[in-house]
Amino acid sequence: MAGPMERIQVLDDIEKDIITCLQCAAQALLELGKEKSSQKQAETNTSQFLRTLSQVESKLSEQINYLTQVSTGQPHEGSGYASQKVLQMAWHRLEHVRSWVNELDRLKASHLAAANRPLPGIPNGSMTSSGTST
Repeated sequence: MAGPMERIQVLDDIEKDIITCLQCAAQALLELGKEKSSQKQAETNTSQFLRTLSQVESKLSEQINYLTQVSTGQPHEGSGYASQKVLQMAWHRLEHVRSWVNELDRLKASHLAAANRPLPGIPNGSMTSSGTST
């Protein structure tokens, strides 16, 4: 797979092809604008324009496909997206577990508080061995 520098070089090549394409189109139009234009020269420039345009389209499609893969999180050589997404999901799970633990702690505290409260109807004194309160 191509690294970042190779990708930049491919984009630079595409830019040069676009310039060539525009130059061929300009030459074809200049030739057609002459009083005594050379049909052969105009056709040569036109066919060069079409060939170069086809190459540009093909190379740009490859770049667009690459960018589509990068943006959808599919693994590839230079993306940090998948790792970032895994980290984000781990943080989300951590926060979810923390909320569960806090809820369990709250429930434990409320149960302990209820267990330590005296029940109504039972005197708060100590009981003797005969079952009467003192």
